[in-house]
Amino acid sequence: MSTTTNIIDKPLPREMQQHTYSIMHRVEETHWWFVGRRKIIESFLERVCAGLKSKEHALESLNILDVGCGTGANLEMLSQFGKAEGVDVSAEALEFCRERGLQQVKQGAAEALPYENDSFELVTGLDVVEHLDDDVAGLKEMRRVLRADGRAVLFVPAFMFLWGVQDDISNHRRRYTMASLKEAVRKAGFEIERASYVNLSFFAPIFFGRLLMRISGLRPASENNLTIGALNGVMGKLFAAERFLLRHWNFPFGVSIICVARRTQ
Repeated sequence: MSTTTNIIDKPLPREMQQHTYSIMHRVEETHWWFVGRRKIIESFLERVCAGLKSKEHALESLNILDVGCGTGANLEMLSQFGKAEGVDVSAEALEFCRERGLQQVKQGAAEALPYENDSFELVTGLDVVEHLDDDVAGLKEMRRVLRADGRAVLFVPAFMFLWGVQDDISNHRRRYTMASLKEAVRKAGFEIERASYVNLSFFAPIFFGRLLMRISGLRPASENNLTIGALNGVMGKLFAAERFLLRHWNFPFGVSIICVARRTQ
């Protein structure tokens, strides 16, 4: 287990609470957070995949694995970059994927991926690693199924002081700092190419909103239900616009962290 992460000291299953999958499936196409996050991840993947398909690598199509694919919206996005497959510990989540027409999905744990060594050029773990009791073991598995010089793209929640209801119902084990994520990624044998905080735009509202919920005792079924309908589209566009700044700069803080790591051998 990574010694650098702040792990919640109570036994929790790695699957999210069951009702959260149906909520996620319902809102992830339109909710500002999911929409903005996909745009930012997509922007990073455009550059990562262009490098993997370069003349040096001579790849026409990429084999991609989405670890912890959830209900499938990210897997749909990944399909534009190559042959994308998904794996998730939850059978319910995989049923939602199949409802979307995504058939290349398997049930399996991140720490014991049901794939051969050196099978993929790109592996993604998008809000997944924070669920694992042993984050380094999960990252090592991602490295194992990557081919030499392959890339892993990770997205994780940041800062334990931002812990909220969504962390509880998602059965998170930790939130990361930049230092703790980098340490875990390096322990797994990766070389870090790029890492930045993201979601600077809503850092203050999320911090004060979660502080208020903590003080008041408010516990919604999911924070994904909490949005202002009239502003949802504007908030999504504002969050997504961070991708233009992230092409040139790393953010000093944010609600999440994105990381691109390379398997060097």
